Amino acid sequence: MISLPQTTSWAKAILHTAKGFEPSPLTVLSGAIPAGLRGSLYRNGPGRLERGGQRVGHWFDGDGAILGVHFTRAGATGVYRYVQSAEYQAEEQARRFIYGGYGMNPPGAFWERFKPTKNAGNTSVLALSGGSQSDRLLALWEGGHPYALDPETLETYGLHDLNGLPKSLPFSAHPKRDLQTGDIYNFGVSFGKEAMLNVYRVDADGTLKQKSSVELDGLPLIHDFVMAGRYLIFFIPPVRLNAVPLLLKLKSFSDSFQWKPEQGTQILVFDRDSLDLVSRGETQPWYQWHFGNGFINANGDAVIDVIRYDNFNTNQYLKEVSTGKTHTSSKSTLWQIRLNPLTGETIETHELLDRSCEFPVVKPQEVGQFNRTTYLLLHRRGVDSTQDFFGSIARFDQKTGELMEADLGENRYPMEPIYAPDVENPDQGWIVTVVYDGNRDRSEVWIFDSDRLNDQPVCRLALPEVIPLGFHGTWKPA
Repeated sequence: MISLPQTTSWAKAILHTAKGFEPSPLTVLSGAIPAGLRGSLYRNGPGRLERGGQRVGHWFDGDGAILGVHFTRAGATGVYRYVQSAEYQAEEQARRFIYGGYGMNPPGAFWERFKPTKNAGNTSVLALSGGSQSDRLLALWEGGHPYALDPETLETYGLHDLNGLPKSLPFSAHPKRDLQTGDIYNFGVSFGKEAMLNVYRVDADGTLKQKSSVELDGLPLIHDFVMAGRYLIFFIPPVRLNAVPLLLKLKSFSDSFQWKPEQGTQILVFDRDSLDLVSRGETQPWYQWHFGNGFINANGDAVIDVIRYDNFNTNQYLKEVSTGKTHTSSKSTLWQIRLNPLTGETIETHELLDRSCEFPVVKPQEVGQFNRTTYLLLHRRGVDSTQDFFGSIARFDQKTGELMEADLGENRYPMEPIYAPDVENPDQGWIVTVVYDGNRDRSEVWIFDSDRLNDQPVCRLALPEVIPLGFHGTWKPA
């Protein structure tokens, strides 16, 4: 059996194998649920990282588990369930790993390794907002189609093809929604003789309306993109897949990606009405997982916020996370880029915030539009970021440069901050997050006033089980 490493308390949450729980009323530990907080918080992330005494090869390989927290006038209820993919069910029955993932090949003899990659359904969630027939929550994973779930009970219905997306085309984990039109934009990278970037426009009810495809240079890793006004903009870092050891099942996807800084970061700009390619550009090399936001300024330039790494060491760090003990340095900071969308030419890049940070979020109504504030996770001051996890939530004001920080205290670890608009007051918003308290070995829901993060949370709610630290979430208004 596995012997767990003795390390910092965040590892207890990462290495916890979730059982899940049925819809349960949540107990208020302090404060009160705001009267105008009505809707549902959804979160996705790996719920288990081991089976039958074997540990996954990378944090990205864990089985997806969805947390739903529903806020009504009667209070808050929570539900937590695994995404019941076909691969998950087969491995549950076998009580062992059968399939490979991003960071691992299928176990067993060499001839048993040539199986499809498991759809982990573990990265993000998208709440569709159409009629009753399309009222679905999608569990997203960037290597395939999403899984559709019941938004109340989180029961898994099965794979969702967006009413027309071919099986060979994946639907990635970072869609962008235009709240004015209801349209959703996303992409998927498909690998064949050539790698193709496939760009999609989808209705609010999850119906594919439009798609286009552009050939890519080599076999890159693209995790996210940014919407800025009428444009969809992709920054393609200089990471390329060496396909030979992957195809021969000698290495996993993770171990087959190579950092090639000499190739620079490539830029692709699309018109989001036609999905036509507008321009290509190139700039200095860096790596990013996530963008904050983008908009078009008065001069017609695209202004983009990104969490930037100097190299691809982040992949090794995230691989180590699955062991509960990290040692690779992988600092990321908030940068801003200004470019000409018509030519793809980069005009200016500069660092906005020299603090190790990740998971940037803006208000839903500001996606693709000007935003003054960005919410994100930070490492606490004085901690060793190579060994500790994010322990603070912050609100960064781009106009003043002010950083308002909620330091949760020692051994407490928040997940991505989610902005929830107040249904009674349009000027009021809330930051909702799930916090693992390593001092008490329990998970809680914390609610902050979005403009007063440095105050105590207005409400804390107890969850029935530890929720392993995960990736992304969303808020669905009531």
